[in-house]
Amino acid sequence: MSRRGAWLFAALCLIWGIPYLLIKVAVREISPASLVFLRTSLGALLLLPLALRRGRMRALLPRWRPVLAFAAVEIALPWLLLSDAERRLSSSLTGLLIASVPLVGAVLARATGGRERFDARGVAGLAVGFAGVVALLGLDLGTGDALTLVEMAIVVLGYAVGPAIAARWLADLPSLEVITASLAACAVAYAPLGVAQLPRAWPPVEVVAAVVGLGILCTALAFVIFFRLIAEAGPVRATLVAYVNPAVAVAAGVAVLGEPLTAGTALGFTLILLGSFLATRPVAGGRASASPPARRAAAGG
Repeated sequence: MSRRGAWLFAALCLIWGIPYLLIKVAVREISPASLVFLRTSLGALLLLPLALRRGRMRALLPRWRPVLAFAAVEIALPWLLLSDAERRLSSSLTGLLIASVPLVGAVLARATGGRERFDARGVAGLAVGFAGVVALLGLDLGTGDALTLVEMAIVVLGYAVGPAIAARWLADLPSLEVITASLAACAVAYAPLGVAQLPRAWPPVEVVAAVVGLGILCTALAFVIFFRLIAEAGPVRATLVAYVNPAVAVAAGVAVLGEPLTAGTALGFTLILLGSFLATRPVAGGRASASPPARRAAAGG
């Protein structure tokens, strides 16, 4: 990887490692629906000029149904449930649970008849990753309520299904335009409820900064950097960010919010990342058991 690629990679690891921290701060004063509305609106407003300048938005019109389906399962529903779950979960634990997306993506790809196949290493990776999730749930979520667990399960499933939709129906469309259209559609859909639930008074400055950071840094800027990283280093190396940003999420939660670094966090973090690495590595004579977009979904927060 070139020096430019290394800088882009490092920047993306940081930017996509802090959404969970920012969400945790934002939901102190802002409802999940309003947060999704504000984040998607900011992201769409910043990316739309870039997409329009490229002149390729019309290519999405014949495929508007899968674009909307992708927006729903990759952004609209997960971001709402994730924001609500973080009212009760720590940001570091949330980031680690999201790190299990590549494992779910690998299982879904296999279950739906995809060309991906597992060797003994892949099966071991799934088992190790599942053990990491169990460690997190057992050691750190022992007192968690059922609603939180269901919400996080749906978030992880959505992040795994979204790339499958993109790979099947949107693979030949320009990525920047797909992301821009998806953000815009979500902003429009959430506008009525999001505006209605906005705080009557300006929230504290740290909450405003968290919302702006989510919309500008973690959404608009992050995707621009991601596309440039793909051009610089290739799609496979670009998606390796999914293995780094959980560590950033944990470090940010511990350092900024004073969240505890528990035994469950340490054990779960190690097992999930090791399991994801083993389960998504290419097998001899086959393809990776999880496509690059599936791993990318774990990175976006």
